[in-house]
Amino acid sequence: MHYKKLKLLPLYLLLLSNKLIADDNIVLPTLEVNTPITNDLFNVPASVDIITGEQIRNSKLQVNLSESLMGIPGVQIQNRNNYAQDLRLSIRGSGARSAFGVRGTRIYVDGIPSSMPDGQAQISNIDLSSVDHIEVLRGPFSSLYGNSSGGVIQIFTEDGSDRPTLEASSAAGSYNTFRNNLKATGSTTTDNGTFNYTLSGSHFSTTGYRDHSDTQKNLQNMKLSWQIDPSKKVTFVVNSIDLKAQDPLGVSRETLKHHPKRIDDNRAQLYDTRKKVTQTQGGLLYEQTIDDNNELSAMFYYGVRDNTQYQAIPKATQANKGHAGGVINFQRQYGGADFHWTSYLNLFDQPLTVVSGLSYDLMSDDRKGYENFILANNNIPIYGEKGNLRRKEKNTLYNLDPYMQASWHFLPKWHFDAGIRYSTVHFKSDDHYLANGDDSGSKTYHRALPVFALHYEVSPIMNLYTSYGKGFETPTFTELSYRPDGKAGLNLSLKPAVSDNYEMGMKLLVPNGLITADVFQINTKDEIVSAGSMGGRTTYQNGGKTKKTGFELGWQNTFAKHIHTQVSYTWLDAYYDETVSQTIKKDKKIPGIAKESFYASIEWKPETGWYIGTDAQYMSKIYVNDENSAAAPSYMNNGLYTGYTWASNDHWKINGFIRVDNVFNKNYAGSVIVNDRNGYYYEPAAKRNYLVGVTTDFKF
Repeated sequence: MHYKKLKLLPLYLLLLSNKLIADDNIVLPTLEVNTPITNDLFNVPASVDIITGEQIRNSKLQVNLSESLMGIPGVQIQNRNNYAQDLRLSIRGSGARSAFGVRGTRIYVDGIPSSMPDGQAQISNIDLSSVDHIEVLRGPFSSLYGNSSGGVIQIFTEDGSDRPTLEASSAAGSYNTFRNNLKATGSTTTDNGTFNYTLSGSHFSTTGYRDHSDTQKNLQNMKLSWQIDPSKKVTFVVNSIDLKAQDPLGVSRETLKHHPKRIDDNRAQLYDTRKKVTQTQGGLLYEQTIDDNNELSAMFYYGVRDNTQYQAIPKATQANKGHAGGVINFQRQYGGADFHWTSYLNLFDQPLTVVSGLSYDLMSDDRKGYENFILANNNIPIYGEKGNLRRKEKNTLYNLDPYMQASWHFLPKWHFDAGIRYSTVHFKSDDHYLANGDDSGSKTYHRALPVFALHYEVSPIMNLYTSYGKGFETPTFTELSYRPDGKAGLNLSLKPAVSDNYEMGMKLLVPNGLITADVFQINTKDEIVSAGSMGGRTTYQNGGKTKKTGFELGWQNTFAKHIHTQVSYTWLDAYYDETVSQTIKKDKKIPGIAKESFYASIEWKPETGWYIGTDAQYMSKIYVNDENSAAAPSYMNNGLYTGYTWASNDHWKINGFIRVDNVFNKNYAGSVIVNDRNGYYYEPAAKRNYLVGVTTDFKF
């Protein structure tokens, strides 16, 4: 039995059939989905993709998830070239409204939630240099992860090798970009069990493609595990980040076209817009096989985060006594636990697997707001300095979610899955800055989230499935913090978005590869959308009913042993389905979502010697406001790389590479800011840029 799962396990990922395909012309994918029972991608009745550590690190900078996830169907991930605001990530359109961080997608690192109970997530703490694999789940069954799970991304640190290994890697590129990493892995067996360790640390710095983009980031990651005996295992993980980054903000279409490296109106420099983050989190997992039919898993985690951000909020705007100022500061403590019990039973002499559990998460913020200026002796403002207090409050948030899932292999070729999670999310804010009145408030959201799926094995090389799930997304605390009308108090009029998710999919085995295709529709009520953005601050509102209809196609294959290909295509029609205001009108496209995206890569890479590869990404135009009056133009981005791998005497392995991105030196928007009130919608991508790197491994 494998002990990998660190968090709630959707049963659609369970191995529903023990039959393997015996056909000399068919080769099953060897990748395994993270489940309590091993599984392969072909047998998973859901849209799931896996990216291996080799793919993540192969001739890449290893700083942004956008380097690795751009080839996943249904995933739109955009590099802002702005480390103060993180990447822009959406899955099937969920979370496209986000002006910073991640919304609508659950993120886990070694089973520890990077998503808070309200659904807001940060991905800057992921150490890609020590990742074993990444799992990306799309579709109805992601609802079993609870609030704000329009998709699920799980990142897993690699286990230590049997032989102790020390690895050092460095990379240098355009715009004074440098990354250095040191990693140690290994394991040892004693009379008290097997101990396994992975330790990794990295430093990244860049002046950035755009003006006012300096960034410094330090990451540390540790994973320790102890296999006490064949039935018991304990895993301990901890990671930390220290980030300092300037924020260049968005630019106008004119600046994007003619001067993409510049900042507009000197706002970023005037207010010295920037962000500083420190975060440390750790978790403990205990797994035990009780007997042949029962397993127990328990997970506990705790983390602290300190965040300070300077925004370009004009002094005149802050004259409103209810305004929270232009500097955000909060100290956050968060933690939680998850317990689940897995039983392997029989129903009418057919295998039935049942998982039942309880998840609890808590977040507490001491949040303050300050003016982003001080007054000199002559009463002239000096901007970019922390001034007078304008906000002080204690925010608490928790979710409590019981859940149950069942998977039944009721006929030789038929499998049925069902699950339900009852999610409760509670917000509370206690105002301690009463100069502008008492803005305290609270809100509780409840929702039952049922999920169903039917899976049919057409033949040994083709599977079909269909599924339905109820989705639920509350506003995040940040979205509740500011009202669109600019008045004081929480934005408690925001309702949770509730969706009906439908999917039909097909998986086809081909020689040395797998083809996947699916169609889906998401009908949402009270969609949460941007009400406007200015100076780095965004407010939110409900956008009524929306529809998202889409088609996804993926293909991965290996030819002639050393030639690897990957192709993905996504078509997504996302639009408002009712008129709710002068700007949000029926049939208008939801901003921030590309209707079409395409990715293709081909690589020739033997185990040692020379290798070469190329990739291409296309994205259609993206509307940037509700009126659909402006859009970021479509673009095609191409990358090219080559390198050499040398190995000697079973101890040393050295790999060096050189990479060129945006080969044809295109000028385009790498990301957008939805509904920016000043028209600064665009975040320019870097033009042609270069990267060289080397990795050295030594096995003791």
